[in-house]
Amino acid sequence: MGLVNDVLVIIPTYNEKENIEGIINAVLSLEDNFDILIIDDGSPDGTGDIVKRLQKDINFEGSKNTIHLLERQGKLGLGTAYIAGFKFALAKGYEFICEMDADFSHNPKDLPQLYRECKDNGADLTVGSRYINGVNVVNWPIGRVIMSYFAGVYVRFVTGIPVMDATAGFVCYSKEVLQTIDLDKIKFIGYAFQIEMKFTAWKFGFRIKEHSIIFTDRTLGKSKMSGGIFKEAFFGVVEMKIRSLFRKYLKPA
Repeated sequence: MGLVNDVLVIIPTYNEKENIEGIINAVLSLEDNFDILIIDDGSPDGTGDIVKRLQKDINFEGSKNTIHLLERQGKLGLGTAYIAGFKFALAKGYEFICEMDADFSHNPKDLPQLYRECKDNGADLTVGSRYINGVNVVNWPIGRVIMSYFAGVYVRFVTGIPVMDATAGFVCYSKEVLQTIDLDKIKFIGYAFQIEMKFTAWKFGFRIKEHSIIFTDRTLGKSKMSGGIFKEAFFGVVEMKIRSLFRKYLKPA
C-alpha cells in the first residue's frame, strides 16, 4: 500500500490494553487523516494483539488511514521507542511526525493543531504545552504538578532553551528536524529524551512553537513514571548542557 498521508503519529505502548483501541479510534476519527505507528515493547497483557486485530479492519486498499505496528522484545525505554519510530517514519517518507501517549493524557483532538502549526504556520517543531498559559494539568497530585512545572524552570535555567514545557511528550516534528539530528547520538532513554530532542533542535536553530493543551492524567492502566526517570532528567540536563559546549550545530547544506 502506498503512502497516502503525510503525517504519522507514533504511540509507544507497554500494557495499554485498556486504552489502545480507544486511542487508535480517537485518532482515526479526526478530520485530518493521520497514520499511526504503535511501538509495543512486548506487552504481556496483549496490547499488540489488539493492534493486529484493528489492522485487519483498517489496513485495506483505499483506506484513508494506515495502522503500523512495531513489536519489540521487552521494555527498552521510551527514548529508544521514539528513535525507532522516527527512523521508520523517515524511511517511509512521512513529512510530519507526531508523538503522543496511549493513555489519553494527551487529547487526540489537539493533534490537528500541532500538525497545522508545522504544515501551514512555519514551525519546525510544535510542542503541546501544559504551561504556556498557566498550569493546565488535570487529576495530578499537587506534588507532581509542582515537580513537573519546576522541572521546566530548571531546564530553562540550565540550558537557556525558550520552551515552557521542555519535558512535554506531545510533539509534532517536521522531517527536516529529525533528518538533521543524529538520532543515534541521542543519549537519554527516559523522559529526559524529550528534553534532549527539543534542546538539540533548538541548538540547530529550528523554530519551536508551543501550543496550549490541557493534560489529563490517565484513568485506566498504570503510570510508567519512576524515580529513576526523574533522576536521569535532573542530572542529565547538566551533562547535556556541558556536552553541547563542545559541539557545533550546523544544518546540512
